[in-house]
Amino acid sequence: MKAYSDDERPTDAATAATDLPDDVLIVLPVRDLVLFPGLVTPVTVERRFSVVGAQTAMRSGRQVGVLMQRDAGIELPAPDDLEDVGTVASIVRYVTTPDGAHHVVCQGQQRFRVIEFVKGYPFYAARVERLVESQNVTPAIEARAAQIKELAGDILALVPDAPAELASVVEGVQAAPALADLVAALLDLAPTEQQQVLATAELEARLDKVTELLVRRVEVMRLSAELDQQTRGRLDDQQRELLLREQMKTIREELGEADDATGLDELEAAIAKARMPPEVHALARKELRRLARMSEVAAEYSMLRTYVEWLAELPWSVTTEDCIDIAAARRVLDEDHCGLDQVKRRILESLAVRKLSPSGRSPILCFVGPPGVGKTSLGQSIARAIGRKFVRVSLGGVHGEAEIRGHRRTYVGALPGNIIQALHKAGSRNCVLMLDELDKLGSGVQGDPSAALLEVLDPEQNASYRDNYLGAPFDLSKVMFLATANVLDTIPGALRDRVEVIHLPGYTEEEKAEIARRFLVPRQRDANGLTGEQCAITDVAVREILHGYTREAGVRNLEREIGRVFRHAAMQVAEGTAAKVRVDRGDLAAILGAPSVESDIARRIDMSGVATGLAWTASGGDILFIEATMTPGSGRLILTGQLGDVMKESAQAALTLVKAEGHGVGACAEGFDHCDIHVHVPAGAIPKDGPSAGLAIFVALASLARDVPVRADRAMSGEISLRGLVLPVGGVREKVLAADRAGIATVLLPARNRRMLDEIPEDVRRRLHVVWIETVDDALNEAFVPRENADGNE
Repeated sequence: MKAYSDDERPTDAATAATDLPDDVLIVLPVRDLVLFPGLVTPVTVERRFSVVGAQTAMRSGRQVGVLMQRDAGIELPAPDDLEDVGTVASIVRYVTTPDGAHHVVCQGQQRFRVIEFVKGYPFYAARVERLVESQNVTPAIEARAAQIKELAGDILALVPDAPAELASVVEGVQAAPALADLVAALLDLAPTEQQQVLATAELEARLDKVTELLVRRVEVMRLSAELDQQTRGRLDDQQRELLLREQMKTIREELGEADDATGLDELEAAIAKARMPPEVHALARKELRRLARMSEVAAEYSMLRTYVEWLAELPWSVTTEDCIDIAAARRVLDEDHCGLDQVKRRILESLAVRKLSPSGRSPILCFVGPPGVGKTSLGQSIARAIGRKFVRVSLGGVHGEAEIRGHRRTYVGALPGNIIQALHKAGSRNCVLMLDELDKLGSGVQGDPSAALLEVLDPEQNASYRDNYLGAPFDLSKVMFLATANVLDTIPGALRDRVEVIHLPGYTEEEKAEIARRFLVPRQRDANGLTGEQCAITDVAVREILHGYTREAGVRNLEREIGRVFRHAAMQVAEGTAAKVRVDRGDLAAILGAPSVESDIARRIDMSGVATGLAWTASGGDILFIEATMTPGSGRLILTGQLGDVMKESAQAALTLVKAEGHGVGACAEGFDHCDIHVHVPAGAIPKDGPSAGLAIFVALASLARDVPVRADRAMSGEISLRGLVLPVGGVREKVLAADRAGIATVLLPARNRRMLDEIPEDVRRRLHVVWIETVDDALNEAFVPRENADGNE
C-alpha cells in the first residue's frame, strides 16, 4: 500500500479513492449519532473532510464507516477522539440543499472495529476489521429475544399514540441480532448507551444489555404514567363521571331505549338461572356489581363483562337424562360399526355398570388403534346410545398447559381452557367428552399439557377442577370421558395409568366390504351430489378397490378411492354425457388407473435365503421380507435396513442358533465361518425394531444354509431363544390380518400365543391355516419346500 506523509497528502479525491486499499474504509466522524446495521439513517455532513469523504465514496461506489465522536464539541477529532466500533454503511442517496448543507442517507451493513487510521488522504480513512455476526441460535438466545419482544411491546403500549405498525415490525423480526439493533435504535436512549450496544460484539451479552436498558425504560415509563394518572385523578373524576352518565342517560331517553341498555339485567337473570354453586354464585354477583359501577369506556369493562358472561353461560347444573338401554345401545353400535365385537362388548359392559351404579365411577376408555378404524365415531355412537351430548377436544399439536387450563383473565384476550370451552359448547355437564389424539400431546416452554390432564382424568380430583380463567371450581365428575390414540408409547405413563386401553386392531376384508356397502358408498354418493338412480357401484368393483388400490387397517383410503369413482361419475352426469353411470370391475382401470397394490406373494422370488415375517406398526400389521445372502469373507454378520438394537440382537441370536448343531442346520452352515453373512430387510427408509422377527431371520438363514427356498405362502412371527424355543409375541391379530390381506395361506405363530386365537376373526381363521410352533425345529418342518418340489422332481 502506498503511504503518504502529511506534506504528500493528495488533493484529488478521485485519485485518493483509486489508491484506497480494499481493507481501508472512508470514515465519517459523526456527533451524537449511532448507526446500527440493517437500518437506514440520514447523516448530516458539515465539516470539509466529511463532505470530501462522502462525495468520494458516492462517486467511487465505496462503502463508508460511520464512527461516533466521544466528544461532540471537538471540531477536528484525532483518532483517539473517535469510538473504536462503528458501522459499515452504503450511501443510498446524497442530497445537497439550497442552503449548502450536505445530507447523506446511509444504510447500515455490519459492525467494524478500527485497527489503525491511515494518513495521506483528504478525509479520514482507517484499516478496519469487519465483525461477522454469529448465526448460531441457541435456546438462551431465543429466550432473550422473546423477552426483548415482550418488553418492547410493553413500552409501545405505554407510549401514547404509538403507531400500531411499529409493534408488528418488532414482532416480525426473527433474527436476534437484527432485533437487538432495531430495538436499541428505536429506544429513546442516549448516544453513549446506543454506542455501548453497538460495541458489544458477543450476541448474548448484547441481548442482555438491550434487555437491561428496556427494563429500566419500562420502569421509568410506568412511574411516569402512574404520576400522570394520580395528577389527573385530582381533577374531580367523580363529578366528571357523574356528568357523563347523566348525558348518556339523557341520550338513551331521547332514543327511547330501555334504561338497561348495557344488558346487566339480562346478565343478572342469567346468573340466577344458572344455579351455580354458592361459592361461584357469590363470585358472579360480586363481579356483576363491579361491572355495574364501571364505565363502559373503561379498559377493563369488556374483559370483566366477558368473564361474567362465561360464568353465567356454563352448564353448572344443566344435565341430560341418561337413557341406558343395553339392547338399544347394542343395536346402535351394530348400526354404526361393523366388526369390532370385543370392543363393542367392552363398551356395553361399561354402560351396564353405569346403569346399575349411576353414582359410581366408571373407567375412562381409551381407544387405541391405527388411523381410520372408527375410534372417534365410536364415541359418537356411545353418546347417541345413552342420549348424551357429544363434544370432541382435539389434543393434536397442543403444547401448552394454558390450552388445557386456560389463561388468567388478567391477560388481554384470555379465554378458558379447551375442557371448559367444550362443556360450554355441549351445554351439559354430563356430556360425552372425547379427548382425541391423546398420543399427539406436546410440551414446550408454556408447560406440559399432559400434566394438566391428570386432574381432568382423575375421578378423585376432577369434582373440583379449577380452570385458570374461571378461578372457581367446576365439577367434571359427571362428564363421561373417552380418549383415542394411535400408539401407546408416546402417552406419558401417569396419564396412561388413568385410562383403560381398548385396542382396535383393524378390519378384515369382509368387514371392509360391508362398511363400504353400508356407510362409505352412500356417504360418498351424497357428498358428490349423486342419487342412487344416477350412479351405482357394484360389490365386485368395491372388492377390486379393496384388493388392487388399498391396503390398510382402516377404511380411509378405501373411502377416498370410492370418492374418486363418484367424482368421475358426477362429471359425466353434469356434462350430460350419461344419465346413469354403473361402475363395475372393468371400469376401474379407466377411472383409478392401474392397480397400485400388488400381491406381496407375487413379489416373492423362489430362491433360498428369503423368508416372510410379520410386523406390527402404528397403522396396523404388515408383512416383512427377510433376505439373507453370503459372500466370501471372514464370518462377519452385516445387517441393513435401518434395524433397531433389539432386532440386531435377534439376528445375532438367529445366526448363532443356525451354526449350532442339533437343529439339522449346523452341518449345512459350516461354510458360514469363511463367508460374510448379509441380512437385509427391505424398505430401508422405515425404522424397524423388536424381537418378533427372530424366527423369520432364523428361517431365512437356515434356507441359505440348506440352499432350499422357503415356501412362498408361509409367514411367521416369533422371538427365539438360544435353546431353540419360540417365545410369544404381541400384536397377533394385527399380524394375522396383514397376512390375510397379503394372500398368505399359512401363518406360523408361537404356541404360547394360542390363547389369542379368539381375537382373530372367524372368517380369517377359515381362510388362514395357523400352525402353532414350540421350537425352531417345528418351524423348519413347516417352512421349507419339500426337496422334491425344490428340485422340480415331484
